[in-house]
Amino acid sequence: MDNFEQLGLIEALNQAIAKEGYTTPTPIQAQTIPAVLEGRDCLGIAQTGTGKTAAFALPILDRLSRDGRKATANRPLALILAPTRELAIQISGSFSTYGQNLRLRCACVFGGVSQVPQVSQLRRGSEILVATPGRLLDLMNQGHVDLSSLQIFVLDEADRMLDMGFLPDIQRIIAKLPKQKQSLFFSATMPPDIVDLTRQLLHDPITVNVAPKQVSVTQIDQQLLFVERGERQDILRQLLSLEEVERAIVFTRTKRGASVVCDRLRRTGITAAVIHGNKSQSARQQALESFRNREVSVLVATDIAARGIDIDGISHVINFDLPVDAESYVHRIGRTGRAGADGIALSFCTDDEYDTLRSIEKLLGRTIPSMNARPTGANAAQGSGQAGRSGQPGRSGQAGRSGRPGQGNGASRGGRPGSSGPRKRSGFAGSGSSR
Repeated sequence: MDNFEQLGLIEALNQAIAKEGYTTPTPIQAQTIPAVLEGRDCLGIAQTGTGKTAAFALPILDRLSRDGRKATANRPLALILAPTRELAIQISGSFSTYGQNLRLRCACVFGGVSQVPQVSQLRRGSEILVATPGRLLDLMNQGHVDLSSLQIFVLDEADRMLDMGFLPDIQRIIAKLPKQKQSLFFSATMPPDIVDLTRQLLHDPITVNVAPKQVSVTQIDQQLLFVERGERQDILRQLLSLEEVERAIVFTRTKRGASVVCDRLRRTGITAAVIHGNKSQSARQQALESFRNREVSVLVATDIAARGIDIDGISHVINFDLPVDAESYVHRIGRTGRAGADGIALSFCTDDEYDTLRSIEKLLGRTIPSMNARPTGANAAQGSGQAGRSGQPGRSGQAGRSGRPGQGNGASRGGRPGSSGPRKRSGFAGSGSSR
């Protein structure tokens, strides 16, 4: 498909798409939208950043608009389940954007806030309901949501749902769905429990697989920096002060770690916001909006936000801690290099993270280039290639004793000699003006 008009969507949707500046559908959109318009069940296997929200939102809006049926109080016609509050809000926003020329209403319900305004919205009648599993079950049990009129059901980020322990909730929700419905199922990976769920939910589905068998992060320039644990905050401050780092997400492993990193950045004059599970919903939304609106240049986050952040123009992702599991690494760095743009990802690695690093490189099928000398204990599995666009380690400058950018030629602590530093084009060169 060369353009959206070839997909057969109604003119009101084509106008909204054009207004947003979209011209050519992504592969998952080109393959999914026609099938959904035909009423087929769909299994979409796709990573984040592939345009899958529009792949289900556009045909749902099209079908509901053509049908002309209006929702009654508490009885939505389409239900989209999302694993996190942030993702639910973003999906709801996409429906509002694409459906700006249509008379369809979209409600969004999630936990962490009062249910009163959400209940009021449902009572007025909403054709589309975007929800997180826990809050949806609460409202169903209180009689505020009746799924008996549902025509279309979407389960988004299914593997993330599984990771977050939502499978029992999903099973309870599925048990309340009408037998006659269209079901759309999206997941980045297909573990056994997810495969079983698709068999339970989908009938003769069309399968759209745009997730490569080999994890693809070719648009993202990946680099490693071997550091000691106590050095990371100072190195992070130096990196974020470089002129080339326009907007960055910094990932930590723990909620407390995220708060500490953010507080210390603020004390050094770097504008930063933090988002993690212990923050209130209003605080999380305020942090996201301040980052989206460029009021702050750095967002510090835990993995709960890794798949829920869909913000254009993120130039850098920095892993302050390596993630616990290898797949989370891919989802983290996928916050940059979106929609065909280039991106840069830098990961700190301490001596207690070497096993985690080897797991990540095994998943990638290649070795991530390092900005300083790779310790013997961090050697990757044999046969791995080089990661990143160029597949070459950094060349410009020498790393100092701690691997700090642009500092001298001395040997690093622990007897590791300084080696080639970061590339200028990556935004991590040793020079550059401070913000």
